[in-house]
Amino acid sequence: MLALGLKLLVSCSSAPDFTPKPKGYNRIDLPAHRYQELAAGHPYSFEYSREAVIRRDSSALAQPHWLNVYYPKLHANVQITYMDVERDRRLYNKMMEDARKLTGKHEIKATAIDERILKTPSGLRASVFELQGEVPSQFQFYTTDSTKHFLRGALYFRTATANDSLAPVIEYVKTDIVRMLNTLKYK
Repeated sequence: MLALGLKLLVSCSSAPDFTPKPKGYNRIDLPAHRYQELAAGHPYSFEYSREAVIRRDSSALAQPHWLNVYYPKLHANVQITYMDVERDRRLYNKMMEDARKLTGKHEIKATAIDERILKTPSGLRASVFELQGEVPSQFQFYTTDSTKHFLRGALYFRTATANDSLAPVIEYVKTDIVRMLNTLKYK
């Protein structure tokens, strides 16, 4: 019995063979970017990802031509709102103010909000906002021809996953949004 106890004691005292493991990250396989044209019936058109489906906005406040560009596999949604401002300067100014207010609501959690102006091949200008930190919307934009059309969009993810873990997916969808803006045409 004593021999067994000594043998156990000696075997426990040897140093374990410990090798640190490298830092690991979840692997996210993202498909190649492929695009299709938005179906007719809207006062605007653009190309959107073949990985996404178009859904009409079903919220109580939804106007005609409000859409969701939904990515089922990524649990991402780009909410598109559209207003016909019909040369109404007050409505146009209200839409501009609302777009900035909606972005500004994220200042509480955002570590940074970077604004850029993107000029599209069709001559439109788009204000693009990239939000950093644990914010519910990481990318927002609006564009207008300043006389008739006003279009705003915001990216949301339907997940509780931290934004740093979602970074590759956010970049993937941002690429699609920039393509959307670069192909946007008002009718």
